[in-house]
Amino acid sequence: MNRYIGIDIHQDECHATVQDEDGNTVKQGYFQNSPSGFKRFFDGVEEAKTAIEAGDAWQPVYDWLDEKDFDVKLAHPNKTRIIAEVKIKTDCHDSEALADLVRADLIPEVYVPCEEKRELRKTVKQRGKLVMESNKYKNRIKAELRARGIDYEGRNLWTHSSKQWLKDLEVDAVDDFLEVLKTLNERILKLERGIKEIAGNMKKAQLLMTIPGVSYYTALTIIAEIATIERFPTSAHLCSYAGLVPSIKQSGSKEVHGPISGGRPLLRWILCQAVHNHVRNAPNSHIAKFYQRLKQKKPKKVAKIAAARKLTKVIFWMLKLEEEFHPEGYDPRTSR
Repeated sequence: MNRYIGIDIHQDECHATVQDEDGNTVKQGYFQNSPSGFKRFFDGVEEAKTAIEAGDAWQPVYDWLDEKDFDVKLAHPNKTRIIAEVKIKTDCHDSEALADLVRADLIPEVYVPCEEKRELRKTVKQRGKLVMESNKYKNRIKAELRARGIDYEGRNLWTHSSKQWLKDLEVDAVDDFLEVLKTLNERILKLERGIKEIAGNMKKAQLLMTIPGVSYYTALTIIAEIATIERFPTSAHLCSYAGLVPSIKQSGSKEVHGPISGGRPLLRWILCQAVHNHVRNAPNSHIAKFYQRLKQKKPKKVAKIAAARKLTKVIFWMLKLEEEFHPEGYDPRTSR
């Protein structure tokens, strides 16, 4: 008989509901989020359609079920809840709702990249997290200096000579933060060496690095977040995925464009950083000129987002056509 499974996943344990084709619960319970836990719960269950809600701990059970030839889907958490509220009237647990949705073929799927791309995503995200932590400690050092009335205006605090100046102040908190910064920077440099090596051996990364202002880290982050360009039918789909498309509220014939929302935060951030660097490094490119023109009429932030959207469309066609960056612009397809 057909089986339909919904799995609610947490860091340490999962809750699953197994239903038959009529929606009757044939098995339900908790199990550890580990291979031994999966094996115990799914013993005797075969050829089931399974839904797992995307979150922080989905990978182990997804990979285990996929290896066992289950038809497993990763569900978009926000869209799943919306559909469940509309379609399912019973007050059921999350795993039961997922089982109901997979049985009704209403699961809003999330794209699952291959293992190689997942590892790449982990690497670039880890580098980003460490940089964020580094910035936190830099801000803490500045806060300590301000609290003590120590003037550092006009000084780059992160050069070798300035770090020595900070040590000579003999402020215990500053010394502690400097030690943490040293450790973080060592880990960041180690990750960057690996990222640089990967980018040097990847054709797509080399293509993106022909864009002025796009470093090996930026190129690899974009590739890791996109995973494969073939899954985007048009450049507009990629812009929406990146979260660079304004929200629209429509009432009758009136249409109001609001702020950008959704998308992948890391991809949006890296594309905005790329535009910032690009405008500075290539002021005569068609993207930089577009930004400068728009900045005369719109707020700087709006112009930056629009330029990032234009750059995203260019990146879409560069990867599709496997062509290097054209400073003068592409054919009309880039406006799609």
